[in-house]
Amino acid sequence: MHSALVRLQNVFGFFTTVAFSVAAVIALSSFISPQSPSANVRIQNVQVVKGRPHYYSYKKEEYAHVKFDLDADLGTLFNWNTKQVFLYLKAVYPSTRASEPPSEAIIWDAILASSTAPWNQLHFVHPDPKSKSKVLPKKSKKAQAAEKAKAAKSGRKYENDLLYPRGELHLQNQRPKYQITDISGKLQNRTDAVLELGWNVQPWVGPLTWTNWQKIGAWEGLKGGRSQAFDFPEIGAKKVDKKDLGTEKGSEGYRLMAGQEQPRKSG
Repeated sequence: MHSALVRLQNVFGFFTTVAFSVAAVIALSSFISPQSPSANVRIQNVQVVKGRPHYYSYKKEEYAHVKFDLDADLGTLFNWNTKQVFLYLKAVYPSTRASEPPSEAIIWDAILASSTAPWNQLHFVHPDPKSKSKVLPKKSKKAQAAEKAKAAKSGRKYENDLLYPRGELHLQNQRPKYQITDISGKLQNRTDAVLELGWNVQPWVGPLTWTNWQKIGAWEGLKGGRSQAFDFPEIGAKKVDKKDLGTEKGSEGYRLMAGQEQPRKSG
C-alpha cells in the first residue's frame, strides 16, 4: 500500500487536482473583468461587378467590393487570461427568400494578440495612416510621454511597439480582404445590407467567448459596431477601376530576418 508506485500515483493525482483547480479559477476570473467595447463602422464605397472574384473561380458571377472606415476601442477585451482576439467584419443582407435567414459574408479579419502571446507573423499590425508602409513609425519622447499618460489615465499598460493602445483601431478607407459573393451568383440591386463587427476572444485557459450585444454581469454590450444600411448598386452604375477592386493581402505582422531570432517590422 505504501509502495513507491502508489505514492507516485497519489502525488500525480494531487498535482492534477491542484492544476485543474487553478485553471478553473483563472478561467472563471475572466468573467469578472469589466468589458466596455465600442466601435463605429462607416461605409466608404460599394461596387458590384461581374467576373471571377478569385483566381480559382471557374465561372463569372456578380461580386461586391466594399471599402469601409473602422474606429474601435476593444482594449477592455484584454485581461490576464486573454491570449488573442480574432476580430472580423461581416456583411449581413437579406436572402432572396423571406423564409431563409439573412446571408452573411466576412469581408475583413485580423488577429489582435496580447502582450504575452508568442510572436506570429499573422498578428495584426496597425498601418500608419501617414504612410502606405506597415513599418511602425519612430515616436518622439514627447509623443511617448503623451501616450504613456493616456494609457495610465485609462488604466492600460503602455506599449511602445504599438501605434495605438492594444485593441484600439482607426482604419480609414480600408480595403476588404475578401470579396462578397452570393450562392445565387447575383448581388446587384440587393438592399438593406449592413456591416457588422464581431470577435472571438481566445483565452489561455477556459472557453472561447464571442461578441456580446447585451449587458452580461460586468460585461457591457458592444456599443455601435453596425454600419448604416446600404444597397448594392447595379452593375455599371459607377465607373469601375480595376485598381479600386484590390483586396488587402494580409501577411501582416513581422518577418523574421534570416539567421536571427528577433522579428523585423515588415515593409
